[in-house]
Amino acid sequence: MRLKSNNPFFGSKSFSEKNTTLYDNDGRPVQIIDYNNTMTVNGAVRKTFILFALLLAGAATTWYSAYTGQNPLVLTIGGAIIGLIMVIAATFSPKNSPYLAPAYALFEGLFIGGISAMFEVMYPGIVMQAVFGTLVTFGVCLALYRFGVVKVTEQFKGIVIASIFAIGTYYIISMLFSFFGVSFFHHGNSLMSIGFSVIVIVVAALSLFLDFDMIEQGAQRRLPKHMEWFGAMGLIITLVWLYVEFLKLLSKLQSRD
Repeated sequence: MRLKSNNPFFGSKSFSEKNTTLYDNDGRPVQIIDYNNTMTVNGAVRKTFILFALLLAGAATTWYSAYTGQNPLVLTIGGAIIGLIMVIAATFSPKNSPYLAPAYALFEGLFIGGISAMFEVMYPGIVMQAVFGTLVTFGVCLALYRFGVVKVTEQFKGIVIASIFAIGTYYIISMLFSFFGVSFFHHGNSLMSIGFSVIVIVVAALSLFLDFDMIEQGAQRRLPKHMEWFGAMGLIITLVWLYVEFLKLLSKLQSRD
């Protein structure tokens, strides 16, 4: 099966590399696998929990800073920039994921904590609602995948990847136009804007299935142990995206009250 995902991590050639192959005296390939040093699903799960804990630690730092009267803007923007740098670095150097993934989670946490505090000031209670929505969505998607209700076929991958590409393109275009004072419809709280947010959340949720499948495929292919960190980092990226989209949707709904 051809491995492919919306997540830039899972598009890396590292997820399709083969195990070391030697040849016997007759020229026949003999595959050498060290099962103690290869990727496993359980290993990726443990790494995901570690990264999630670091994400929460970073978020708590900025959150506390905001609610003690300090300006969290520097930490928020700095966390976002450094987090992005960690993502790019890990994409080009997966072997360094055991160091880059924790750094990403910690700095991305600073960003998440900052924007969460800002949204909470404007719409009290919104953060817990967004967290609940994200965790429930994750749990439902994981259950549907684990019990085989949703099958990740090549057609499924193609639809999700195309949808993400379209959403990303739209966001980039709208950001460029915003420099000229042009505001696109998704910034408001109209029914069309709310509908757009719902669609984005659905696409983000569907991308979780691709992430689950890619981690499982990586374990089956016995990829190197560092790919557990690589896969866990990719999954956290999707969860962060999902959470931010929930914040946007809920803020639009509450602003209509």
